[in-house]
Amino acid sequence: MKQGWQIYKLEDICTIYDKLRKPISKKDRVSGIYPYYGASCVQDYVNDYLFDGRYVLIGEDGAKWGSGEDTAYIVEGKFWVNNHAHIIQCNNGIVDTFIYYYFNHLDLTKLVAGAIIPKLTQETLRSMEIPIPPLSEQQRIVSLLDAEFAKIDALKANAEKNLQNAKDLFQAALKKELEPKEGWITKRLNDIYDVRDGTHDSPKYHLEGYPLVTSKNLRNGMVEMDNVKYISKEDYDKINERSKVDIGDVLFAMIGTIGNPSLVTEEPHYAIKNMALFKVPKNQSGALLRYVLSSDGVLNEMHKKAKGSNQPFVSLGYLRNFVITIPESIEEQNELVARLDALNEKCKTLQANYEKTLSLCDDLKQALLRKAFNGEI
Repeated sequence: MKQGWQIYKLEDICTIYDKLRKPISKKDRVSGIYPYYGASCVQDYVNDYLFDGRYVLIGEDGAKWGSGEDTAYIVEGKFWVNNHAHIIQCNNGIVDTFIYYYFNHLDLTKLVAGAIIPKLTQETLRSMEIPIPPLSEQQRIVSLLDAEFAKIDALKANAEKNLQNAKDLFQAALKKELEPKEGWITKRLNDIYDVRDGTHDSPKYHLEGYPLVTSKNLRNGMVEMDNVKYISKEDYDKINERSKVDIGDVLFAMIGTIGNPSLVTEEPHYAIKNMALFKVPKNQSGALLRYVLSSDGVLNEMHKKAKGSNQPFVSLGYLRNFVITIPESIEEQNELVARLDALNEKCKTLQANYEKTLSLCDDLKQALLRKAFNGEI
């Protein structure tokens, strides 16, 4: 530790105000102008406040505690706090932003207790040992980190904007490529494909057995097999009697999340739940159907017509009757897919570059914080 720094327990340099917290159930909240804070952010706005001042909130439960995951955040003004965040105020001689930065560079996961509901307990928080430099050094470090983080945030904002532009670029190209042309046909989906759906029941799950794929497994146009649940062979066979998936078919989330069309490219040894299944005939391109169903125009229209407020959905009947326009011949469909694949790869390369920049920005912040609290800046 750098000369002049001293180790203090948090309870010796900060006052903890957890006893003043008061949760309000959603049904009992009266809408107002005062922020109602939870573990990591504003949860709502209410008509009264508990605190008036500047404090540091630290997630107690329902938060993220990894390094760089914003476990702590500063709030200022009049506000309310529920019982999912510790609330502390720094004593004289301690800069609260220094404490904020310190907590957000730590990996607190090893200090979190509880298997069912992980929690950073107040007892653990109180006894945490924190290296503290003299006040002038705290102020210097905070000033330096503020300036460097502002530069990184500007770079990050630019990368995020460029990432969105890359996504918009492909959607714009997709829209243009899917504009109806001579020789194209306009038909209901069920007139071109055999449109079915998976089970909507909840079969009994087992530690081993046959995978049951849900909409959570549809990502990036593919079927991802992580975090699947397993069912018996009897339930697997029963579901597949009406909705057996084959290579070349397209899966589409229809409940909760609407969209994420995914092309089946590998032998599907699984059953499906809460999703539509488009059985694609030999004279049609499943890859083209996936592109059509992923276009903003189609998805926006489906979201407008979705039913259900808490869990929006589109019905099987609606999907069967949904009208699309595509090339009639398989040859023209394949040519169109080839152009879209090429455009998609270029846009994905751009997106990957910007995503790498975003990751580097986060890494740079953590590197600066490590140096700061090792007394190296």
